[in-house]
Amino acid sequence: MAFPYMEAVVGFMILVYFFETYLDLRQRAALKLPILPKTLVGVISQEKFEKSRAYSLDKSHFNFVHEFVTILLDSAILFYGILPWFWKKSGSFVVLAGFNEENEILHTLAFLAGVMIWSQITDLPFSLYSTFVIEARHGFNKQTIWLFFRDLFKGICLAILLGPPIVSAIILIVQKGGPYLAIYLWAFMFVLSLVMMTLYPVLIAPLFNKFTPLPEGELREKIEKLASSLKFPLKKLFVVDGSTRSSHSNAYMYGFFKNKRIVLYDTLIQQCKDDEEIVAVIAHELGHWKLNHTMYSFIAVQILTFLQFGGYTLVRNSTDLFRSFGFDTQPVLIGLIIFQHTVIPLQHLVSFGLNLVSRSFEFQADAFAKKLGYGSALRGGLVKLQEENLSSMNTDPWYSAYHYSHPPLVERLAAIDESDKKAD
Repeated sequence: MAFPYMEAVVGFMILVYFFETYLDLRQRAALKLPILPKTLVGVISQEKFEKSRAYSLDKSHFNFVHEFVTILLDSAILFYGILPWFWKKSGSFVVLAGFNEENEILHTLAFLAGVMIWSQITDLPFSLYSTFVIEARHGFNKQTIWLFFRDLFKGICLAILLGPPIVSAIILIVQKGGPYLAIYLWAFMFVLSLVMMTLYPVLIAPLFNKFTPLPEGELREKIEKLASSLKFPLKKLFVVDGSTRSSHSNAYMYGFFKNKRIVLYDTLIQQCKDDEEIVAVIAHELGHWKLNHTMYSFIAVQILTFLQFGGYTLVRNSTDLFRSFGFDTQPVLIGLIIFQHTVIPLQHLVSFGLNLVSRSFEFQADAFAKKLGYGSALRGGLVKLQEENLSSMNTDPWYSAYHYSHPPLVERLAAIDESDKKAD
């Protein structure tokens, strides 16, 4: 008797849903606490705390509904054989369009087109509610309905433009890969990731946001001086118009080798009136670069990608696996989808491990900025970002450990203060 792979996958998905719902309930209890954590008393205003609680609880309510609908749809799609049914229907559409159903690339593209339409239909109500109700209610949403749908249209166009050649290449590699399939797949995805990391900030991101050079002035001089002191090869320093869509703020850097760029959200500049706080945030980001965190993360992703493809090559010819999910044939894309579902337990463990590493990196980057003399400014910058973004002030430790790639503010401030005590 064949192993019931599909039933096992659906069962584990439901178990994960119940576990994550339990964590959500723990977090809700933490969010309902009427008092600030001791570390934040006198640091965060009561007004900001109350706004943060309201915002976090609204997002929590929304998340409960969204996750419930998602698990219902995903489980039904697998359990009732909608996936193989839709695969057959997409083949019929290929024939109807006058093409050969046996052409796996065309069949797969037709299937993905249908999946994209379905995803837009099911996700759109949640995206609209999140943006124009929750975010707007708490003063974050700045985009119009026109801008929302324009961005959505641009995203769909990019998927139509970039998706077919990438999917076609993957199918051809799997069909022709032979015993070195895992290596070829990994090599292709490695090159693709480099190309996308190069093209995205230059060609794709400007389609959605406007990037302008940071004006000459004290802030620019301080950032350039900091970068120079660390031998960071800063080539360009941009401000992005994040305020056209949201009042949330951030900063990030990107680029390869000697061509690095730093991007500041205009909202960050507006919210942090003290230039030193902004420079401290940049010092934290440069700490990730100086301590090779970015390189380590990239290497980890490449190793995990290779291992995933290695696992896929071991099961891609398993007739029992495909039949368990209702398929009589073994299409490449379907094999990848099924494999991703069967390794869900490992994916959750790996995600948890990566979060632990990421949190450790954040503490190290904070310590790096503090060592450069930005301890007080970093503290102020982190508090300002927490206040302006209305981030959760009270967090459940289990929820935080499972979901957060960044430590909560309380833990980061405690670590900064602890280093001060040790210095004393």
